[in-house]
Amino acid sequence: MPEVWYAIVALLLTAYVVLDGFDLGAGVLHLFVARREAERREVLAAIGPFWDGNEVWLLVSGASLLVAFPRALSAGVSGFYLAIFLVVWCLILRGISIEFRSHVTDRLWRGSWDCVFAAASALLPVFLGVALGNLLRGVPLSPDGWFTLTLFTDFSAHEPVGILDWYTALVGLFALVVLAGHGGMFLAWKTAGDVRARSRAAGRRLLLGVTLLWPVVTLATLRVNPQFFDALLSRPVAWLLGAVALVGLAITFTSLSRGEDLAAFCGSCAFVAGLSGATAACAFPVLLRATGGDALSLTAGNAGGDPAGLRTALVWFSIGMPLAVLYFVTVLRIHRGKAVPARDGEGY
Repeated sequence: MPEVWYAIVALLLTAYVVLDGFDLGAGVLHLFVARREAERREVLAAIGPFWDGNEVWLLVSGASLLVAFPRALSAGVSGFYLAIFLVVWCLILRGISIEFRSHVTDRLWRGSWDCVFAAASALLPVFLGVALGNLLRGVPLSPDGWFTLTLFTDFSAHEPVGILDWYTALVGLFALVVLAGHGGMFLAWKTAGDVRARSRAAGRRLLLGVTLLWPVVTLATLRVNPQFFDALLSRPVAWLLGAVALVGLAITFTSLSRGEDLAAFCGSCAFVAGLSGATAACAFPVLLRATGGDALSLTAGNAGGDPAGLRTALVWFSIGMPLAVLYFVTVLRIHRGKAVPARDGEGY
């Protein structure tokens, strides 16, 4: 049962990264690809039906961790207390900037909220990437399963470690570039005219950066976590998901050259999903890796909840997950086609 719930949590987190990732990326790029008021509203119209629903996947992931691995969640929340508050503030600022910008027609008002939206959208991938880097590198777990981290120490990725070092900063940068490129592919699909052209150009450049950074980040991960390499070689599911990521990236570039925006976005989704899934497959069964040795790590085996409770939760998950997928498919179908910006005073 712990293995099943590890896969479920990985699936939910992957869904969050893929779905909220494209509207985060759109937020990062919107100041560059949308230069006039009508173009900014076009970008907001593109993500408007999706962004708040996409963020729910993060809440569902947290709830699933609470049910399945309460020890890991409690240790992570207390250890990353400041980082979690920063993530929450960024989520809040994204939401209110989208909602508030059109309440007043003043140019300075709207421009200020646009900058807040872009900054919060850029910081979220960085924060989440840094958090992932900490999980892969390891945290100083005590024998009773708790840890605290300073913001940084000597940037060496060796004990004593902090939240920021060369490795976690690299993963944060990689996450920003990946999701910004993902957002560019989404905007190229959902917008038209100059916004589409600029989004395609920005997405192509960012994905070229991803192509260069991906092997660098992989090698850096193998350096700070040698066990990651052993798992990568010995687990066929990791090979398969890594191949999905590679094929997805190739499809994105090929489709861009052919002007097939939907196929390019689907390729980007496959890349992000494959990369996230392969990372989870290589990390299994570890949830919180301890820098002091494997015996101190929190895993799917020693951090799990009550088996009877997990079985009951699995029944409800089997009911709720298809409904969530149906909702998303319905929203996607209703809002198919190019985004049409609302008139001033109506919507975003």
